[in-house]
Amino acid sequence: MLNQLKDTYKGKRVFLTGHTGFKGSWMLKTLHLLGAEVKGYALAPQTEDDLYHLIQGDHICESVISDLRDRDALKKAVLDFQPDFVFHLAAQPLVRLSYEIPSETFEVNAIGTANLLDAIRLLEKKCTIVLITTDKVYHNNEWEYPYRENDRLGGYDPYSASKACTELVIDSYRNSFFNSTKFDIHQKGIAVGRAGNVIGGGDWSKDRLIPDVAKALSKSEEILIRNPKSIRPWQHVLEPVVAYLILGAKLNDEPLKFNQAFNFGPYATDALPVVEMLELALKCWGSGKFRVEQLMDQPHEAGLLKLDISKAIADLGWKPKMNALGAVETTMNWYKYFSESPENIAEYTSSQIHKYFNL
Repeated sequence: MLNQLKDTYKGKRVFLTGHTGFKGSWMLKTLHLLGAEVKGYALAPQTEDDLYHLIQGDHICESVISDLRDRDALKKAVLDFQPDFVFHLAAQPLVRLSYEIPSETFEVNAIGTANLLDAIRLLEKKCTIVLITTDKVYHNNEWEYPYRENDRLGGYDPYSASKACTELVIDSYRNSFFNSTKFDIHQKGIAVGRAGNVIGGGDWSKDRLIPDVAKALSKSEEILIRNPKSIRPWQHVLEPVVAYLILGAKLNDEPLKFNQAFNFGPYATDALPVVEMLELALKCWGSGKFRVEQLMDQPHEAGLLKLDISKAIADLGWKPKMNALGAVETTMNWYKYFSESPENIAEYTSSQIHKYFNL
C-alpha cells in the first residue's frame, strides 16, 4: 500500500485545508512521507503542544494561515498553487462547541466548503478533490442499524446539521459545475469521506474522551466522563487518513467511478461504549481512576451511531487495520512517549505511520 500511494502522490501538488489541526497534521505528516508537495490552508495552531508544531509542520509544507470564510485569500491560495489534489479537512469539528457558536459553525463548515469549491471552479486543469465531512451527517435514529451512504442526512446539533448542509453544498456543486457528463471540460473528480470518533496522539481538543484521559493521566488527576454508555465507532486517526489517500488515488485514476461518498470506520465489533474505551486506555497506561460526572442540562449528543463500511471495502479495497484495542494502545503509547520524551515526538509520530503501513 505504501508503494502504491507513493506512486500516486510523490511529486504531486496537494492542497490541504485544516493542516494545522489534529487530523490534518497526521495527514500532512503522511503526505510528506509519501513525497508530496503540500500547501496547507488553516487557522493558526493554538498552543506550542499542538501536533502541527510537534511535527515541525512549517518545515514540511507551505503554510497559509487564514480562514475558510476569507474567499479572496482562499481563492488566491488555490490558484497560486495550481494543485493536482485537494483534501479538505478544515472545519469547526466539535459538537459541544457548536452549541456555543452555532452560526459560526454553519459559516465555516458549509459556506467555507462553498468558498473552496468556488476557487476550484477557476482551476483550468485536472484536479482530484476529496472533501471530508463526518459520520454525524446521518439523521440519527439511535438504532443498531449501521448507516449506509444512501441513508437520509440530517443533524440534531448545529455541528451535525452544518455537516449535512455541507454535503448538500457539495452535491449541488458536483451537479451544477462538475457534472460527470462534462468531465472532459472541467476535469474535476469530487468524492466525500465520512468518518468520526477518531483517536490518536496529539489531539488536545476540549471535551473529547482520549485527550481528556491523556491530560488527566499526565497530571495524575481523576478522569471525569459524561456519557459512559454512549456507543461510538472508534478508530485510530491513521485509518481515515490513509482511507482518504486511497480514495484520492482511486478517484484520480477513475474520476467518473469514484465521485461519490464513502463511509470509513471500524468493524461493527469495535463500536464500543465510552466506559469500555476508557478502561482499555487505563489498562494501556498502567494506572488511573475515573468517575462519571453527573451534569444537568447537558447539550444533546448522539448515544448510538454506527457506520456500514462495506462499500469502501468492496469498491476501494480499503479495510480497517486496527481493532479498538490496537487503536487505543497506539494512541496511549504516543501520549506516554510525549510525556517522557517530547523532543523526539516528530520521529515517533513518523514511526507510528510506518508501523501502520506494515500492519
